[in-house]
Amino acid sequence: MLAEPIDKINGRTRPMTIAARDTITAKLERQFELLDADKDGRVNAAEFAKIADRIIQAYGLDGDDRRARALRAVNQMYWMELVRHSGAESDALTKDRFVMANRLAAIDTSRINVMEGLAHASFDIIDANGDNEIDKDEFLRFQRDVWQVQAPEAMEVFGKVDIDGDGAISRMEFVRTVREYFMSMDPSAPGSMLFGRV
Repeated sequence: MLAEPIDKINGRTRPMTIAARDTITAKLERQFELLDADKDGRVNAAEFAKIADRIIQAYGLDGDDRRARALRAVNQMYWMELVRHSGAESDALTKDRFVMANRLAAIDTSRINVMEGLAHASFDIIDANGDNEIDKDEFLRFQRDVWQVQAPEAMEVFGKVDIDGDGAISRMEFVRTVREYFMSMDPSAPGSMLFGRV
């Protein structure tokens, strides 16, 4: 389990307010619930792989499509990093271990930052017309068909992710948003809203 954060004020040490940390935990716990298909309180490699399959199927990609192969490969690396960081003795993670491992993997750049790799691979699929940006229709499709987030909320998120307000989400804006999903302590940050409100 992660150590409780500490705050030093006037030379005294006390536990920090954990509401911000809980925002990250809430996002990861929701992700866990989506992945735990058989509701046994554990996520295994097969269940984890379904997240990539859901995206690939939503976009009707052939399994041999380079974008589908890239997403599956980075998703597999992501799972391997979670298992490595979890300290688990099996290839199934409980919710607590899943949350802890995600938090550690998000900041570990000693090998590959799988969160950013996942963002790039996902971007390549969401950008269906290949113009290197995600327009409103492409974003709405991703939110609706993959995460079941409906139009009004999806368009609100689009407006936040489109940081420069040019009517499209650039690759860097999308990568930043995915990074925020795993690391932002702000529940109103675009990344915190990417897969629906916490």
